[in-house]
Amino acid sequence: MPTRLATPAHPRLPQALIDAWQAVPSSVIADQLGGSGHADPAIRPTRSFAPGKRLVGQVITAWCEPADYGPVHHAINVAERGDVIVVAAGGRKDAAMIGDLLGGAARRKGIAGVVVDGAVRDVGPVSQWPDFVFFSRWIMPRGPSSMERGIVNGPIVFGGVAVQPHDLVVGDDDGLVFVPHGLVEAKLAPCLARVKAEAEWETLLAGGASTVETFKVPPMEKA
Repeated sequence: MPTRLATPAHPRLPQALIDAWQAVPSSVIADQLGGSGHADPAIRPTRSFAPGKRLVGQVITAWCEPADYGPVHHAINVAERGDVIVVAAGGRKDAAMIGDLLGGAARRKGIAGVVVDGAVRDVGPVSQWPDFVFFSRWIMPRGPSSMERGIVNGPIVFGGVAVQPHDLVVGDDDGLVFVPHGLVEAKLAPCLARVKAEAEWETLLAGGASTVETFKVPPMEKA
């Protein structure tokens, strides 16, 4: 069966809304979502981020059957500048779904990164690219063996999280968090408020305040 292109259930997000999330770390989002949006922490960036930098973009999904990477090709083809390709490869480690050749093609289109619940390769050269990011569960030298089957832009489960095309993904050194399409606008203000609060807490702590005072921890009872 050839790779199938599905029709996303939601429209594309406005770029200005996506850009506003650049100020929000994954830890803040995970807390604001009540622990429902973070992917398996075993899925990690293949290099550390520069201070203050993170992966933020609109999701294009690719669901891959075992050892088949056809959907990755097609996802790169349909993705737009700034998008993030999210590859559901079942957590397998037997074959890399992408390396420097496909990654380079994605980078030249302006795609922000590729995150894989599975394996990647060629992390040496890719890790030198300052404007492109890999996340993966495994690093594996062997490549895939077919490119004929799968689905692009359908709903997937990635690292234990239900993900739809045109959801928002944010990734940094703490991991990956997905914001459902319907919550991207509603959750922005509380997330930015939390970022502001954390900056204020940092100032108080640096000035000598205790964590008990700063976070209003309930007092202890005497034994």
